[in-house]
Amino acid sequence: MKQLSTFLAGLVLCSSCMAQEPYPFVSTPIAEFNEPWALEFLPDGRLLITEKSGTIQLVTQDGQKTEVSGAPTVDYFFQGGLGDIVLHPDFANNKTVYLSFVEAGPNETRGAVVARGTLNLDAPAIEGLEIIWRALPKLEGGLHFSHRILFDSEGHMFVSAGERNHNSEDPANAPGQALDNNLGKILRLNDDGTAAAGNPFAAQGGIAAEVWSMGHRNPLGIAFDPAGQLWNIEMAPRGGDELNLVTAGANYGYPYVSNGNHYNGKIIPDHDTDTEGKYVAPKAWWNPVISPSSVMFYTGDAFADWKGNAFISGLSSMSIIRVTVNAQNGTATEAQRFVMGKRIRGVEQGPDGNIWAIEDGAGGRLLKLSPR
Repeated sequence: MKQLSTFLAGLVLCSSCMAQEPYPFVSTPIAEFNEPWALEFLPDGRLLITEKSGTIQLVTQDGQKTEVSGAPTVDYFFQGGLGDIVLHPDFANNKTVYLSFVEAGPNETRGAVVARGTLNLDAPAIEGLEIIWRALPKLEGGLHFSHRILFDSEGHMFVSAGERNHNSEDPANAPGQALDNNLGKILRLNDDGTAAAGNPFAAQGGIAAEVWSMGHRNPLGIAFDPAGQLWNIEMAPRGGDELNLVTAGANYGYPYVSNGNHYNGKIIPDHDTDTEGKYVAPKAWWNPVISPSSVMFYTGDAFADWKGNAFISGLSSMSIIRVTVNAQNGTATEAQRFVMGKRIRGVEQGPDGNIWAIEDGAGGRLLKLSPR
C-alpha cells in the first residue's frame, strides 16, 4: 500500500507541473569540464568550478578557462573526490576560499573534509590550504559524502555530511541517529572549523557540539531562503527524495522514517506514521525520485516572477526543478520541471540574475539560462 500511494503521489506531482517547451529561458553552453561538481561566482563575475578528480578551473563568462594551482590531493573514488567551493563572506578583504573534498584514511577508509586557503587571482592559485574540519569516523566505501558548504549572515559555516550509506538498514546503528559522530548531520561551525557557540547539543561537548540537525541521509544541497530560513535537499533511499526546512536540534528521521524504502526492498515506515512527532517530515518529497544534487533560492531580477523560488538540480531526472516556497508557513510545492536532457550537478544564480548550471560527468557543460 505504501509503495502504491507514494508512487501515485509522485505521479500526480510530476505530471501536473512538467513544463512544456519553449521554456522561458535560452540555455547557452559556455564551456566543458571533466566531471564538474560545484560552481561559485567571484565578485568580478568570473567563476570557480571544481572537477571531481581534483582540479579547479577559473572561468570567464565567455568560457575562457585557466587551471588554478594549489588544489588538494583527493581520494577520487566512486562518489568521492573534490567537491564544493565557497568564498568566505569577507572574501573581498581576506581572499579566503573554502573547499570540500574526500581524503583517504587507513585500511581503505575515507571521509569528507573542509579546507581553507587564500585565493591568489594573479597566479591563479590557492595558497596555504589547510584542513579545518573532518567528517568522522572515516568509513569504507565511496557513497554519500554530501560535503556542501554554506555561510550564514553572521559568518557561521554550515556543512552537510552524509551518513555514508552505513548501517542504513539497522536504525540502532545508523550514524545519523547518534551524537558520537558527525555523519548524517548538518553541522554549524565557526569559519575556522570549530563548533559554533549556541548549537543545540553543545552541552554534550565533543563532536556533538558541532551538530545543528540530524537524521539526514545524503544532503547534497543546503541554502537559505530570502527570509533567512535554512533548507536542505537530500537523496532519500528508493523513493522519497526530500526538501526539508532545517531547524536547530531537529531530527529528520532517517532511517526510522522515510517516504521511500531500502534498496533491498525492506520497508521503512512513512513520515506520517510518526504520530508522536519525534521526527520532522519534509516540506516536499518526490517519488519517483529526482536525485537532487544542489539547491538555491532565486533573488534576482532577470526572472522576476521567480523571486523566492527554490531551484533544484536533478541527476537521474536530468532536470532543473522550480519549487514555490511560502516562507511564512514553510510549505513547498513543485511548480515546474525543466528537462535538460543531461544529469545536472549544480545550479547557481549569477550576479546578473541569470541562472547558471553545470552538467554532470565527462564533458559536463557550464550552461547560462537567460530570459527568452
